[in-house]
Amino acid sequence: MLLKTVDITIILIYLSTTVFIGLWVRKRAMRNKDAYLLGGKQLPWYLLGLSNASGMFDISGTMWLVAIGFVYGLKSIFIPWLWPVFNQIFLMVYLSMWLRRSNVTTGAEWMITRFGTLRDAKLAHAIVVVFALISCLGFLAYGFIGLGKFIEIFIPWETVSRFVPFEVRPEHVPHLYGIVFTMFAVFYTVLGGMTSIVWADLVQYIIMTVSAIVIGAIAMRELAGNTLNVPNGWFNPLFGWKLNLDWTGIIDEVNEKIRSDGYSLFSIFFMMMVFKGILVSIAGPAPNYDMQKILSTRSPKEAAKMSGFVSVILMPVRYIMITGFVVLGLLYYERLDLIVGNRIDFEQILPSAISQFVPVGLLGLLLAGLLAAFMSTFAGTLNAAQAYLTNDIYLKYIKPEASNKQVRNVNYTAGITTVIISVIFGFYSKDVNSLLQWIVSALWGAYIAANLLKWHWWRFNGNGYFWGMIAGIIPALVFPSLFSKTLDLYYFPLILIISVGGCIAGTYATRPTDEETLKSFYRTVKPWGFWKPVREKVMQEDPAFIPNKNFRMDMFNIGIGTIAQTLLVLAPMYMVLRKNGSLLATLAVTAVCVMIMKRTWWDRLPGDNP
Repeated sequence: MLLKTVDITIILIYLSTTVFIGLWVRKRAMRNKDAYLLGGKQLPWYLLGLSNASGMFDISGTMWLVAIGFVYGLKSIFIPWLWPVFNQIFLMVYLSMWLRRSNVTTGAEWMITRFGTLRDAKLAHAIVVVFALISCLGFLAYGFIGLGKFIEIFIPWETVSRFVPFEVRPEHVPHLYGIVFTMFAVFYTVLGGMTSIVWADLVQYIIMTVSAIVIGAIAMRELAGNTLNVPNGWFNPLFGWKLNLDWTGIIDEVNEKIRSDGYSLFSIFFMMMVFKGILVSIAGPAPNYDMQKILSTRSPKEAAKMSGFVSVILMPVRYIMITGFVVLGLLYYERLDLIVGNRIDFEQILPSAISQFVPVGLLGLLLAGLLAAFMSTFAGTLNAAQAYLTNDIYLKYIKPEASNKQVRNVNYTAGITTVIISVIFGFYSKDVNSLLQWIVSALWGAYIAANLLKWHWWRFNGNGYFWGMIAGIIPALVFPSLFSKTLDLYYFPLILIISVGGCIAGTYATRPTDEETLKSFYRTVKPWGFWKPVREKVMQEDPAFIPNKNFRMDMFNIGIGTIAQTLLVLAPMYMVLRKNGSLLATLAVTAVCVMIMKRTWWDRLPGDNP
C-alpha cells in the first residue's frame, strides 16, 4: 500500500468532516422541501458558485483532462468544449436569470410555467423527468468509474483482498472501491440536502486549491532544469485542418491514442464541437446539479453572478493542477505505470503521477481533495435526482399533501435507490471516456432541440416538447450500439435532425399553449426570441411593460466571456510551463475582457427582486 499513516489520517479526518457536516445541517434541511432541495433559497451566490465549481472539479474529469493535456498539449484547451464548458458563459449572461425568474424547484416543474397544466404540459413534465433521471444516472456512473480506477492505484487489491470474505474479479475491483467511498457522499447528501453539499464543497475547494498550488510548484521546479520532449505544435493552442501532432520516436503509443479518439481531422472535430456547444448552451442547463444551484440562488441577479463566478474560481486552480501533472508525466513517463488489461490507459497518468511524485502528507491531502471532488460531483447529481423523484413524481402524482416527515423519508429512499441503480449502470460502462462521449454527444443531442425551442418560440407547445425529446432519447440510447466504431459527436447531427422533426410534428399536430399561460410566462421570464404575438398582447394589457431587447448585447457579452474563460484556462498552463511572455500577454487580454464586461454585463444586471 502506497499510503502512509499520516496520509490515511488526513483522509479519515476529511471523511469524518463530511459526516459531521451532514449531521450538523440535518435539522435545518428537515424544515421543508425547499430547505432540503434548494437550501431554502437563502445561500449566498458566491458559496453556491464555489460549490458548483467544486462539483465540476471531479476525479473522472480531471483524469480525462490530464490525459488529453498530455496527448494534445495546449490544443487540449478546446476539447472540453464537448461539454461544452462555455455554457457557463451563456448562463452567466442571461439564461440563469431567465431560469431563476420562474421560481420553481426543478427543471421538470418549470414545464408547468411554460406549458400550463393541460395534458400536453403533463407529457412534457413526464419526459423531462425521465431525461433528468437518465442524465443523473449517467453522471453518477461516470464519476463512480473514475473514482474506482483512481483508488485502485493507491490501495492495491492484493493488499485488501485477504480481508474481504468474497471473491472479486479484477475488472470489478474499481467498482467495489467506488461503492465504499460512495457511501460517504450518500450519507451527507441524504441527511443534509443542498446546504450540506455546499458546506462540504467549501472544504473540498480549500483542499484542492492548496493541493493544486503545491503540484504546480513541484512541476515548475522539476521543469526548471529540464526540457519537455514533445512533438512540434504541442505548445501552440492554434491548429490547422489536421491536428499534425506526430509522437513517432517520442512516445509512439500516443499516435494510436489520437487515432482511437478520432480527433486527427481537428478542424472538423472543432466545428462540430462549436456547433453542438452553441446549441446545447442556448438550450439552457441540463436538469442536473448545475440547474439546481441556479434555482437555489436568492434572485435572478445572484443567479447570474453565481454562474459567472464558477469559471473564475474553477479554471485557474484546476488547470494549475492539470498542467502540473501533465509536466510530471512527460518528464518522467518511463516511471509511470499506465498498463491496464495489457494496454496503455492514458487516463492512468494522473493517479500514477500522484503515486510517483507527491510526497507523504501532501499525498493524503491531495487524495482527500480528489475524493472530495468525486463526492462533490456525486452529491450534487444525487441531490438533483432526489429533487426530481420527490418533487416531480411523489409530490405531484402520489401524495401532494405529504407532511415534511413523509417528504424527508421519500428523499432518503430516492437517494439510496438512485445510488444502487447508478452503481449497476457503472458496471456496464467500458471506461470514463466512452461514458463521457455518450453523455455529452448522444444524450445531450436528444435534449437540445426541444429545450432550445421552449425558450425562444411562442408556438412551441408541450406535445412538441414531448415528441421532440422522445425522438431524441430513443436514438441516443440505440445509436451507440449501431455505430459502435464512430465517435458519438459525429452522429450527433442525425440525433438533432430526428429530434427537430419530432418537435415540429408534435407542435403543429396540436393546438398552441393556452394564451394566458404564454402571457404569464413571457411577463415573468422576459425572454427574447420569436415571441411577437405574445409580446403584442402583453403590451396591449400593460403598455408600461418593457420587453427584452438585449439579444445583441447578450451575444456580444457571450463572445467576450468565452474568450475570457478560454484565457483563464490558458494562463495557468503558460505559468506552469514557464512561458512567461505568453502568460503576460494572456493576462493582459483577460484584463481587457474583464473591463469590457464590467460595463456591458455586470453594471447592467437587474435588481435583486426574486
